[in-house]
Amino acid sequence: MLSKALVDQIVRYSKKNFQKKKFVPGVSPVPVSGKVFDEKELLSGVEAVLDGWWTEGRFALEFEREFGKFLGVKYVSLVNSGSSANLVALTSLTSKIFRDRALMPGDEVISVGTGFPTTVNPTLQNRCTAVLLDNDLVTKNVNPKDLEKAITPKTKVIMMAHTLGNLMPLDDIMALVEKHKLWFIEDCCDALGGEYKGKLAGTFGHIATFSFYPAHQITMGEGGAVVTNNHMIHRAIRQFRDWGRDCWCDTGKDNTCGMRFGWKLGELPYGYDHKYTYSQIGYNLKLTDMQASLGLAQLKKLKGFIKKRRENFAALHLFFTKYQDYFILPEPLVGAKPSWFGFPLVVKDGAPFAKLELVKYLENHKIATRSIFAGNLTRHPAYLNRPDIRKVEDLTNSDKLMNDAFWIGVYPGITPPMITYIKTIVESFLSKHLHH
Repeated sequence: MLSKALVDQIVRYSKKNFQKKKFVPGVSPVPVSGKVFDEKELLSGVEAVLDGWWTEGRFALEFEREFGKFLGVKYVSLVNSGSSANLVALTSLTSKIFRDRALMPGDEVISVGTGFPTTVNPTLQNRCTAVLLDNDLVTKNVNPKDLEKAITPKTKVIMMAHTLGNLMPLDDIMALVEKHKLWFIEDCCDALGGEYKGKLAGTFGHIATFSFYPAHQITMGEGGAVVTNNHMIHRAIRQFRDWGRDCWCDTGKDNTCGMRFGWKLGELPYGYDHKYTYSQIGYNLKLTDMQASLGLAQLKKLKGFIKKRRENFAALHLFFTKYQDYFILPEPLVGAKPSWFGFPLVVKDGAPFAKLELVKYLENHKIATRSIFAGNLTRHPAYLNRPDIRKVEDLTNSDKLMNDAFWIGVYPGITPPMITYIKTIVESFLSKHLHH
């Protein structure tokens, strides 16, 4: 525990250096995302530093327990980023313990054209084929009718993200997963706290992934998590995360299995130290206890953060409804209650202005914008002319999202005066372009 004097000092420091500044329209920035924190995170982080342990330890274990409780899942494994979470999630399915269901080079993994590259990269990194479908212009997710068309005898996995926190068509996906005996990896990096028919995002897939980068619902600075309810998958996740070793001891623990020197594996001599026996070609993707300590403080605020995101989204949606002649607005599926990551806008064909004009106008007035991640991933230099990427039909909507879509922020740091300012600037832009 920290001494009272130290706690008082940290609280004073926090209030002095991180207190909220008054928003001045046109002067203060309106970011798309960012971290929202106070002295609680600083106190937790300092406590972890003063523990002197630093690698994954008591804070990581507590976070895994509390995060699992929040989601209602059995197994949580912390990693150093959401991208690592995706890599571990897909790679875990290459384990030989899954026999004929194990993912092999050349197998197909279905995803979408518009998204973040690290939802697709693990497929290519594991020498599988990425099968990319188009995105729906309203939900920004896969269109269910396209999914079945994409499935071939080589399909083993569906791995997709809830784009910008909007829930994907989970009923349709789960029906196909069941019918074709596929794995489903649910990338929830943008969607923590979202619900579909009363069930939380991250509890549908065989595996789900989360990111704790500052843009997301909670942050550890960097960090991520891989969750599952399947004991065998959890074991494979831990092996690939922890150097590929066969041992499942927590950091700093020995002989959890009670037979550390009693194994005979591979061509190793009987009794070779289980802590140094490797059953997978793995990585070290663990995080530090300092990161986990920040995450614990953030986790206590998660429900409030989600509520604020929903409120900001609703305020923007109500405002832009007036301008539906010019924009395709985001809509959730019936039964979905997203924990929104951002507010996406698609400029309609034939609008009297171009996306770039509006984006530049917003940016010039200190309102930050972002593209919908990669737009059409297949247009990027890294993904051109790759035999391991198969497009299902033309990615027409992905091109439209690349050319005409962007998003603005709804994160909890965005205040009502900022929302009012966004509306004022959009109205000023539109009045110039709609009356010529």
